[in-house]
Amino acid sequence: MDVIVNKVAESGIITLDLAGFIPREEEVMLFDLKPFLFREMILKEKDYRAALLSHDWQQYAGKNIALYCTVDAIIPIWAYMLATSYLQPVAAYVHFGNVEELKEELLLRRIYAIDTTEYADKRVVIKGCGDTPIADSAYIAITQHLRPVVKSLMYGEPCSTVPIYKKPLSAK
Repeated sequence: MDVIVNKVAESGIITLDLAGFIPREEEVMLFDLKPFLFREMILKEKDYRAALLSHDWQQYAGKNIALYCTVDAIIPIWAYMLATSYLQPVAAYVHFGNVEELKEELLLRRIYAIDTTEYADKRVVIKGCGDTPIADSAYIAITQHLRPVVKSLMYGEPCSTVPIYKKPLSAK
C-alpha cells in the first residue's frame, strides 16, 4: 500500500501571510479637517480652536487616526499640529495622510516589529496570490526584515515558489 506523503508539510517551510498584518477597519478612523473649515475653504483660527475644544475626542480612543483634509484647501501646518495635540492623548497613533496611507504605515510598522528569531535559519515563503490586496511596500519591508536571518526566502505558495534569497553555504 502506497502512503501519500505531504512533502510540503515535512519540508519545514514556514509560510508567512502578510494579510494578517493589515489593520482591521475598526482600528482606523479619519479625522477630516473639512468640517472645521468656513465654507469648506478657509480655516478661521478662532472658530477652529473653539470647534476643537468642544469636539468629542473620546470617539478616537484607542484608534489609529488618519489626519487629513478631504477638500482642496490651504491648511497651515499648525492646524494639523493643533488637531494632533487633541488626538494624541486618546488615539493609539496619529498619521498625516488618508486612511489608505495610514493602513500601509501600520502594515509596515507591524512587519518591522516581527521578532525575527523565530525565522532564524528557516526556509520562509511569503504568501502571494491571496484574496487580500497587499501594498507592494510590504513585500519590500518583509524582504529587508527577514533576509538577514533566514536560510532562504521565497515568494508564492509552498508548492510553487519563486526563490528570492538563499543564504550562501559559507554564511553558516
